[in-house]
Amino acid sequence: MRNAIALVVGLGFGLGLCLSGMYQPSKVLGFLDMAGDWDPSLALVMGGAIAVALPAFALARRRGADFRGQPIAWPDKRKIDAPLALGALIFGVGWGLGGVCPGPAIVDVGFLSSGAMIFVVSMAVGALAFRALGWLSLRPRAQTQDA
Repeated sequence: MRNAIALVVGLGFGLGLCLSGMYQPSKVLGFLDMAGDWDPSLALVMGGAIAVALPAFALARRRGADFRGQPIAWPDKRKIDAPLALGALIFGVGWGLGGVCPGPAIVDVGFLSSGAMIFVVSMAVGALAFRALGWLSLRPRAQTQDA
């Protein structure tokens, strides 16, 4: 059931990226180019996402459990530490070099984009290297009942 829910949510996310055009690197670059031909559409998409997420998170906090009745493991860390900063740096460099964010890259694979395929394979190799090097101990551990 958990995988089915993840699939439906992922398909919804991908559909949203396609409908909004946010899978195209040019849309993100247009948003970041404030000195040139600025495209505010990404801000509208982000605003829509926040408008949907805020009530959903408020409901989840009030309930204290997911829709299957399992308790929600909320993160208790709130400070910026070295692993978080390093992860953000690696994410930003990867985005800058690849020209695409991981979510839209996966959508682009569906459009048979060779650049996106290289990016996603590289991202997977990076994730496997992370595991192989034993860096998982740096990650906060979520304590859920599904493990």
